Amino acid sequence: MKGTIQKWKFMILLGTLLFLSNMTFAEDKINHYTEGIPIDTTEVSISDKTNIPDRLYVDSLSLKRHFIHRIGIEARPGYIFPTSSFLRGENDMRKIMRSACSAHLKYSFRLPPGTVADRVYGSSYQGIGLGYFDFGNRREMGTPVALYAFQGARIAGITPRLSLNYEWGFGASFGWKPYDYLSNPNNTVMGSKVNAYLSAGIHLNWILSPRFDLNIGATAVHFSNGNTRYPNTGLNTIDFKIGVAYNFNRDIDKTLQPLQQIPVPAFPRHVSYDLMLFGSWRRKAVDVPGGQVPAPGKYGVAGFCFAPMYNFGYKFRAGVSLDGVYDASANIYTKDYATQLDGASEEEAFGTPPLRKQLSLGVSARGEWVMPYFTVGIGFGANILHGGGDLQSFYQILALKIDMTRDTFLHVGYNLKDFHEPNYLMLGIGYRFNNRRPRLHIGFPL
Repeated sequence: MKGTIQKWKFMILLGTLLFLSNMTFAEDKINHYTEGIPIDTTEVSISDKTNIPDRLYVDSLSLKRHFIHRIGIEARPGYIFPTSSFLRGENDMRKIMRSACSAHLKYSFRLPPGTVADRVYGSSYQGIGLGYFDFGNRREMGTPVALYAFQGARIAGITPRLSLNYEWGFGASFGWKPYDYLSNPNNTVMGSKVNAYLSAGIHLNWILSPRFDLNIGATAVHFSNGNTRYPNTGLNTIDFKIGVAYNFNRDIDKTLQPLQQIPVPAFPRHVSYDLMLFGSWRRKAVDVPGGQVPAPGKYGVAGFCFAPMYNFGYKFRAGVSLDGVYDASANIYTKDYATQLDGASEEEAFGTPPLRKQLSLGVSARGEWVMPYFTVGIGFGANILHGGGDLQSFYQILALKIDMTRDTFLHVGYNLKDFHEPNYLMLGIGYRFNNRRPRLHIGFPL
């Protein structure tokens, strides 16, 4: 029952993220106002547009051109990093698990070629994917299926038809056979039937014809439940990928035209301020003689982040963040673990510290890569005010922000301790103050 509830939580979350991302910038209009006078951008030449104040700039050419819609398939043979005893041979097969393979079906749309947004964001594309995975041990691990959002863009153009691209993905994976003390005791890698899916990689994109592209590259993949269930060692792979994409409505001449011919308005460098509130839940392992045991129940996590960020340009901003956290699992301790082994309740074996031992205030350096609809961020910080113990730590943050409106966003983050120990998920909502970014794209490709 608990597994079913958790599965639906993840499905509802993912569905909400995808739906709200579709609504991004839906309210953008062709007419904007300066000093009470409407500007009809359809009557302004591209050279003249660059003189329009940046905060009012709209790439009106995108109204006359269509987003490119694509369907792709990928095959990914991969290598499994042996990060746990289970993967190193303590399994029913009694052999090291090294090989993984997966197949992917993907839909995406690309910004209209020949527009300012297309040049600024490196011919970016975004979409949804479905992946099927096999790790060579179906009895103990299952054959999970992942549903994920992804985004990619050009890093560098090699020739008009060949480019080096990046691509990342985020979603949920279903169908795992998780750890069970009786039926599946060896699998200490996955503790839940539903786990997060994270990927990042680079590839060569070769335009074969007006309709077909060939992709060859490498992708790093991480599966984890974010400490929402125990155990949570996680699974990491590095995959070779080869794929083909079909472009339904691509104008090859527009796609191959030199990007330098498209003028870009100057970016108004400025400081914006992100305020984000988040919450989640987690499990906690406590040290006992001979190893670790999970503390009873799930513990709530709540907090805020306030981040002044300097916007260097269209695609990058950086700054610092003030991070306040309440972690109900912090500094949980064992009173007498032997008592529990003798049949007493878990509440008698574990103790909860006072509130001051569960609160922390930290400062982190942040950097964010900004793209249409999505922003990917990373942070490195340390707690400066805390209750000691678990909270006296160096932490890292991986974050995805999904635009809901011009100034509001959903936040999905992952907090790590000392680069390897999972802490908790950061599921929240935020607002951006003093947002002076120009609007270079309009609406969603319906």
